[in-house]
Amino acid sequence: MRQFDLTPYRRSTVGFDRLFDMLEANARQATADNYPPFNLERLADDRYRITLAVAGFSRDEIEIVAQQNLLQVKGKKEDKEGGNAAFLHLGIANRSFERRFELADFVRVEDARLNDGLLAIELVREVPEAMKPKTVAIKTGAPLAAVEDQSDAQAA
Repeated sequence: MRQFDLTPYRRSTVGFDRLFDMLEANARQATADNYPPFNLERLADDRYRITLAVAGFSRDEIEIVAQQNLLQVKGKKEDKEGGNAAFLHLGIANRSFERRFELADFVRVEDARLNDGLLAIELVREVPEAMKPKTVAIKTGAPLAAVEDQSDAQAA
């Protein structure tokens, strides 16, 4: 994979450090292990689902940690030595993993379910009322500052 140098962009922009850090982290992670495989779905404008294929893992072996702007899914598989089975072919991955997902602002984990070897994590984006766009009513007449200036002039 080709590595991009973001240094020139860092020098000419202000306030985008987090974005550049995320891009560089994703570039490093893309070359890393892609286990377990996952799907990322957009269910609605503000609802998402991450589905990870975690065949062979039980609920007790998986940990989901949601921090600010980061979702971390860990699977710990205990090494079972001394088993009676002698594998002729071992094709089902049976190793521990850690998968990280960067979350946008105001995205939170709503639910997580393990069913038939698939871990589905439901995400919802809840923007606070104060941060939502507002429609401003348009009034007629002089601006408020001009009306106050006229009343001050008449009082004097």
